[in-house]
Amino acid sequence: MKSLFLKYQAVLKFLFLFLGTYITLGALYFLYLSQEPSKKYYPEIITHIVAKQSAMVTTSLGYEATVFRNPDQPSMLLSINGQTIVSIVEGCNAISIIILFSAFIIAFSQKWKPTILYLFSGAVFIYSVNLLRIALLSIGIYQYPQHQEFLHQIVFPAIIYGMVFLLWILWIRRISYSK
Repeated sequence: MKSLFLKYQAVLKFLFLFLGTYITLGALYFLYLSQEPSKKYYPEIITHIVAKQSAMVTTSLGYEATVFRNPDQPSMLLSINGQTIVSIVEGCNAISIIILFSAFIIAFSQKWKPTILYLFSGAVFIYSVNLLRIALLSIGIYQYPQHQEFLHQIVFPAIIYGMVFLLWILWIRRISYSK
């Protein structure tokens, strides 16, 4: 039994670090979401800020965008030129994706300083691309409403998850070059 642990030590370390980080960060995020809702920031502060910033990005791309509270569900509605286009819910704020990204990076970490720097820069990059993704999705649905399902279900998840996958590959290549 001891020889099996020694043989698969690297795999077990990866699994322990990945699952431990993912469960810990996921639990902390769940606790954050379980707090009493804010009266000022609806539905909660992160999604609220993402909605506001997505509208700013959309406006910077030449569209008149506004966001407002959804009276029917815990989300923010983004409108372009007075037409409600998308509902921005908690799942749109990229925090779950950043948690998954972080768990993978920590599971493959070696030295803490480069790991923390990569985590921080990667999280900022994911957050920023997510804002652009929401803005482009909104514009795409505004311009091509007949392709709403394809854009929302296929194209834009592929962008965010593809980008996270590329960040993981860059991290793994960096580790393999440092050995």
